[in-house]
Amino acid sequence: MNMETYFRVTHFYTREASILDRRLFNEWLDLLADDIVYRMPVRITREERDGSNIVNDMTFFEDTKTSLNLRVKRLSTTSAWAENPAPRTRHFVSNILVESESDQELSVRSHFLLMRSRASETEIEQLFGERMDVLRKAGDGFKICSRTIIPDQTILNLKNLSMFL
Repeated sequence: MNMETYFRVTHFYTREASILDRRLFNEWLDLLADDIVYRMPVRITREERDGSNIVNDMTFFEDTKTSLNLRVKRLSTTSAWAENPAPRTRHFVSNILVESESDQELSVRSHFLLMRSRASETEIEQLFGERMDVLRKAGDGFKICSRTIIPDQTILNLKNLSMFL
């Protein structure tokens, strides 16, 4: 991996965060491959000797491009009452590590912090953790063809999971 690739990946994630924070969800969908798997497995508290604390066969969500399209469409309807007025979000992405690269794809690990506030509430919701992505090269950019989101929290202190990470 060279520095140009690292810069392009970092720019891609910075642009994605900006798109999400501006609620340009249809534009965000354009960053996703048609065969995307977008999932967030459950984390549990478990002694280290008892194995992984990630439960891969139980997820908060496991979406495809079709289900993500439906989620985005729902956000623009009056039935998405939790999004009216729209919450304000900030997506922070850091510790970007390109773990491997082939002719067509890159495996990338990154850390994220999502901050969300609603209306005049003083409570700020936070979600943070790690993402493991597979980015497919597409023209001068990338498409996300796989994203696994691993929250650091075992109990999510969120009103809902209507956001995208």
